[in-house]
Amino acid sequence: MGVFDQQKEKIHTQKGFVAALDQSGGSTPKALALYGVGEDAWSNDEGMFALIHQMRTRIMTNKAFGGDRILAAILFENTLDAEVEGKPTADYLWEVKNVVPILKVDQGLADESDGVQVMKPILKLSELLKKASGKRVFGTKMRSVIKQKNEAGIAAIVRQQFEVGRQIVNAGLVPIIEPEVDIHCPDKGAAEDELLRQLTRELDALGSDESVMLKLTLPDKDNLYRACIDHPNVLKVLALSGGYPRKEANDRLTRNKGMVASFSRALTEGLSIQQTDDEYYELLDRSIQSIFDASCM
Repeated sequence: MGVFDQQKEKIHTQKGFVAALDQSGGSTPKALALYGVGEDAWSNDEGMFALIHQMRTRIMTNKAFGGDRILAAILFENTLDAEVEGKPTADYLWEVKNVVPILKVDQGLADESDGVQVMKPILKLSELLKKASGKRVFGTKMRSVIKQKNEAGIAAIVRQQFEVGRQIVNAGLVPIIEPEVDIHCPDKGAAEDELLRQLTRELDALGSDESVMLKLTLPDKDNLYRACIDHPNVLKVLALSGGYPRKEANDRLTRNKGMVASFSRALTEGLSIQQTDDEYYELLDRSIQSIFDASCM
């Protein structure tokens, strides 16, 4: 069995969750601030990304972080291009930690229109996918945001996600389709009902050999996405924390059977550069265990 098939088997059959370590240019300063690193610690983007790679490296190399509880990790392109303990990051994750590497490929959001923010055009996507394949990356992630219950806007987001998703499938990778519903959406439940309708239509149009994953906001209606979880073209349905604190995100996740976490802020909540290695390990281990337990309910 080749590496891709081993990774696919792990994602599809094993218990665990996905660690989202893909903060990009816009979200990096906030992530570093929560970690205890102020903006006076760097003078340019290169310095900022070096600091966030140090933060991510501390997570990935920690003994609490491994393939027994973590299925995959989503990486920013800078992280993919960097090394961890002398190995390319993707190789370190797979060969040392038995964690499947996934690459964030979107390049940010367009301005809001029809109550949503679609993705900006992804420049040089083909080259990026070729690079990812060469680095033994299994799949990709791309994010859009739904701010209002608007049928035309939600249809546009889902259509764009699947159009790009098919390009990714054709490149031999598995896309994570992420149409996030903002947790502050004024009619969140109705927006999620409409999203489900649009997702179902697109999933049913996939060929039998086209596999995708979904990354969705934890819904107001428990088990709303059960049909997506059971769909033959879907390897996994991931849950994003969307700004919910870890405890609330975990509580909501336990009520949605079959969804597994793909948390970013909720995963790193409470971690600090000032913590000793023992303090850091104990908190990260508890965080990982709590998210793993909620993902296995």
